[in-house]
Amino acid sequence: MRRYHRLCPSLAAASPARLGPHPFGAAFVLLSLACVLAAVAPPPLIAQETESQPEVSVAVPPDAEQIAAAVLAAPEDRRAEATVIGWRADGSNVTLREGSNDIVCLADDPRDAALNIACYHRDLEPYMARGRQLSFEGVQGKERSDRRFAEIEAGELPMPAGPRALYVTTGRRYDPEKGEIEGAHTRWVLYVPGATAEELGLPAGPTGGVAPWLMGEGTPGAHIMITPPRDGSP
Repeated sequence: MRRYHRLCPSLAAASPARLGPHPFGAAFVLLSLACVLAAVAPPPLIAQETESQPEVSVAVPPDAEQIAAAVLAAPEDRRAEATVIGWRADGSNVTLREGSNDIVCLADDPRDAALNIACYHRDLEPYMARGRQLSFEGVQGKERSDRRFAEIEAGELPMPAGPRALYVTTGRRYDPEKGEIEGAHTRWVLYVPGATAEELGLPAGPTGGVAPWLMGEGTPGAHIMITPPRDGSP
């Protein structure tokens, strides 16, 4: 009986007269059940919803390191004067360096485990910036593409009519001491908005090797993919 009293002080305070003549009478059982339910019940839903959650901090490399790594995706003769866009801990973007040529480079997102950097023609920046904004808002995949395509077709989002280049480099990590990316692999992309495989004479899907192919044919985001093998073999 003392064990139940420790679990439910109100049970210990109850008089025999209030509990009834039998120590395990109906009143006793009901009061005991109420005490057990109160002891194991989860916290109120309101308290769970309003409880503040700690913010997750992301380690962001120094600006100079972000710049040094980001430009490695660009052709060597375009690196020194390229504009570089980097990241902050909250997932937002910031221009780390204003460039003077035709190339914009986007540093690696520190929230992702694998390294991924990109450099592209400055005329593609509105399209790329809109993609980053939608991602920041939680819009991903096909929905993100469809949203941008619709905005381009409505004249709300600028997109160049002619070909524009994009360079994407992936790898394991950037080594600031060596100034290089471990396991670096670069693929080349040429945006050709609205183009079809028939008018370009290219396949509409990958065929293996380094053969170029058209992705997203007929859309405002159509682009030619050229992906060399990772092991360097033909």
